[in-house]
Amino acid sequence: MKEITIPELAESITEGTIAEWLKKVGDFVNKGEVLVELETDKVNVDVSSEHSGVIKEIIAKQGDNVEVGQVIAKIDDTQAKPDGEESQLESKEVEKESGSADNTKPTSEEEQDKVEKKTEDNDEKQNNRPIASPAARKKARELGIDLNEIPYQDPLGRIRKSDVEEYKQSLNSEAENEKKQFNSLVEDSEEKIERIPMTRRRQTIAKRLVEAQQNAAMLTTFNEVDMSKIIDVRNRRKESFEKKHGVKLGFMSFFTKAVIGALKAFPYVNAEIDGTDILLKKFYDIGVAVSTDEGLVVPVVRNADKLSFAGIEEELVNLSEKARTNSLALKDLQGGTFTITNGGVFGSLYSTPILNSPQVGILGMHTIQKRPVVVDDEDNIEVRPMMYIALSYDHRIIDGKDAVQFLTTIKQLLEDPEDLLLEG
Repeated sequence: MKEITIPELAESITEGTIAEWLKKVGDFVNKGEVLVELETDKVNVDVSSEHSGVIKEIIAKQGDNVEVGQVIAKIDDTQAKPDGEESQLESKEVEKESGSADNTKPTSEEEQDKVEKKTEDNDEKQNNRPIASPAARKKARELGIDLNEIPYQDPLGRIRKSDVEEYKQSLNSEAENEKKQFNSLVEDSEEKIERIPMTRRRQTIAKRLVEAQQNAAMLTTFNEVDMSKIIDVRNRRKESFEKKHGVKLGFMSFFTKAVIGALKAFPYVNAEIDGTDILLKKFYDIGVAVSTDEGLVVPVVRNADKLSFAGIEEELVNLSEKARTNSLALKDLQGGTFTITNGGVFGSLYSTPILNSPQVGILGMHTIQKRPVVVDDEDNIEVRPMMYIALSYDHRIIDGKDAVQFLTTIKQLLEDPEDLLLEG
C-alpha cells in the first residue's frame, strides 16, 4: 500500500484546499496521472500519483485544508484493475453492526411503570407539593412540565390530567406565536441581506493575511514624495521611450529602481527570519501586488537589479496580463524578497500594507495629489504633485531608525531621478 502526499509547492506556499478529486475509490490510476486539483492562495496545482495501482482510500475530502507532506490518499500498487470486494465487505460489516445495534432491547413497559411508580412514591414524601392526581403527575413528567406552574380549576385545588394537557397546549400556542414573530423578523432581515460563501481561495487569502499579522511584529512608517521631477521626465520621454522599447514608461519602474537602491543600503530589509537566524538575500526579486477578480496575487520580477527601466516595464506588463487571465505559474510567484503594492491606482491616499510572509518589508504607493508645500528655506509655498508612501516592516529584525532611513532613501532617489539612474 502506497501513500499519496501533498508535494512541495512554492517557497511561501505551505498549504492548500482540496478543490476537486478527479478520481474515486476503486479507480485504477497510472503513475503521473492527475488525481486531485489543489487550490492555494496563489494558483491551482494538479497533484499527480507517484504510483500505479488502485485507489483504496481517499483521506482528504473535497474542501479539506491540507499541508505539504500530508497524506491524502492510499493506493494499492499490487493490483492491476479495480477490486470492489473490500468495499462490499466493509458494507456488510457496517450492516452487521447496524443490525446489532437494532437488536438492543428497549426497557419493558412493566419496568417503566415500576420506575414511574417509584418516582410517584418519592413525590408523595415531599412537602409543599401541588395536589395532583397520579395521571396528572405522569403526564407532567412526560411533557417535562413543572406542576407548580399549572393553574388548577378543581374547587379543591387539585391538578387533573386535563389541566396539564391544557397548560401544554397554551405553551405550544405561545411558542408558535413567538416563532411566527421571529420568522417574520428573519424574513424581513433576509430581504436586506445577501449571504455569499467565500471561495476557497478567498478563505486561504484571509487566513494567510491574519497569520502574517500574528506572526510578525509589524509596524508602519510613512513619508511623502514630491513627484514633480519624475512626472517631468516621464512626460518628456514617454513617447520616445514607447517608440524605442514598445512598452509604456510607468511610475512602477522608477519605484522598483528606488527600492533596489534602498535595499542595497539596508540589507536587513531584504531578508527573512528562519527560526533564530536571519537570512540576508544577495538577490533582488521584487514582488508586485496585482489585483484580480479572485483576489490579490504577487508575481515576482526576478533579478530586478539587473533589468533596465524598459526591462522592468516589459516584465510588469507580462506578469499583470498573466494574473488577470489566471495563467500565472508557480515559478512566477516564488522567491520574492520584497514587495511593492500600489493602492494609488484605486485612489488610496495612504494605507498600512500587510507583510507578504516570509518577507520583512513591503512598500505602499498611493495616489498622487496636488498639495501646497514649503519648497525652500525662505518658506516659499508651491503646489506640487505629492504622494504618501508607507513602509510596513518586521520590527523583530528591522529597527525603527533603519526603517525610517530606508524610506527616506527611497524618497531621495525618487525626487532626484539622476541619482536613481546612477543607482542603476
